[in-house]
Amino acid sequence: MTQTRTTASVRHAAPGQGRRGVPFDAVTWLSIYLVLLFAVPSKLVIGPLGSAGAPSMVFGLGSLLVWVLLRVAAAKPAPPRARPVRIALGAFLFAVGVSYVIAMSQPMVAGEASPADVAVLALLAWSGTLLLAHDGIASPERVDTLVWRLALAGGALAVLGLAQFAVGELFVDRISLPGLTLTTPYELGQRNGLIRPQGTAAHPIEFGVLVTMLLPLTLHVGFEHTERRAVVRWAPAAATLALVPAMGSRSAYIGAGVGLVILMIGWKGARRRAMLALTAVSAVVGAVVAPGMLSSILGLFTGAAEDPSVVSRTGSFALAGDFIARDPLFGRGLGTFLPTYRIFDNQYLLLLVTIGVVGTLLFCGLAVATIRELMRLRARSAGADTRLHDLALALIAAVAVGFVSLFFFDAFAFPMTMGALFLLVGLTGALRTPG
Repeated sequence: MTQTRTTASVRHAAPGQGRRGVPFDAVTWLSIYLVLLFAVPSKLVIGPLGSAGAPSMVFGLGSLLVWVLLRVAAAKPAPPRARPVRIALGAFLFAVGVSYVIAMSQPMVAGEASPADVAVLALLAWSGTLLLAHDGIASPERVDTLVWRLALAGGALAVLGLAQFAVGELFVDRISLPGLTLTTPYELGQRNGLIRPQGTAAHPIEFGVLVTMLLPLTLHVGFEHTERRAVVRWAPAAATLALVPAMGSRSAYIGAGVGLVILMIGWKGARRRAMLALTAVSAVVGAVVAPGMLSSILGLFTGAAEDPSVVSRTGSFALAGDFIARDPLFGRGLGTFLPTYRIFDNQYLLLLVTIGVVGTLLFCGLAVATIRELMRLRARSAGADTRLHDLALALIAAVAVGFVSLFFFDAFAFPMTMGALFLLVGLTGALRTPG
């Protein structure tokens, strides 16, 4: 049975569920997590904790604890039902645990143990966020609230990125928060003479992936949250679409392309035509406002064979193959292959080295389980709940962007991207329908 919902039911919540009556629940908790994840610059950490001291990571570990307490304190056990996403996550975590035990039981190079511990803690923090979103959100209205806040966060990041690109200043280097320490100096990157915005992220690549991952949700809000004024609900999408051409990052352009293609396939009729027209107009306006931008974007792909970053990535395959051959099943341990050895700029290659074929396949299984569940949900909601139907498509696009983008950088070292991706995966559980 699929739950039917109208715009009116969203606009007029039941008593006790209004803006003032909503209790402190999982969505409130996860909204605080979003602030810590996106608003606090990634280079600021709790000093005594070192690399494990990102505020979002500490809060994510708290999310895992909250999820465990909620499960223990449940008045009655939930009815037995398959939870493919949760099962896939559990299998992946088990493989990482096996890899960790094997690594710690063998001789290890000095300096690898601490990064391994931090990597496992980070994974547990992201998993806590996923599980709390998966099991803790009580109603479709609260899901809508969190999606709206995700879209707002994406729009705010896009505005910051546009300001960085236009003015040539980071702005975040002026932020100083009590108790937090700067890990590395801020730098404003450039490519082909153009500023590469990075928002509050540690690197422009991470920022580009994050923004394009949230783009489908901003478009969903623009089209479906009709209870809000048009200028309000479309502002995040407009800012994000305006920023994408200025990213100066192949991963961002590929991510935007993947997301938009999936949306175009799922959309029908007037919406698809409107988006095609908007894309064409944006391209023309971009060419007029910044005539050098289009050639710069094209140059990233036509000149890729000579690009040092691409050459470095392709040159890593042979080295990675040597390490994979040594521990093919469970790898050498998550986090033990240090950046000083080699930066692969390919998370899947790094996973093969660190958690082996078994762990990497199970991680890919998490992506498959998520997208499969969303496709089922979309099929069940067809004709019954247009907002849910479109949100499932937006999440498919967003999750696909996230997992595809892992081919282009070592994402597990960047908490903003992985924190957002695991949260999006967790929303799949919150959207499940009975039957």
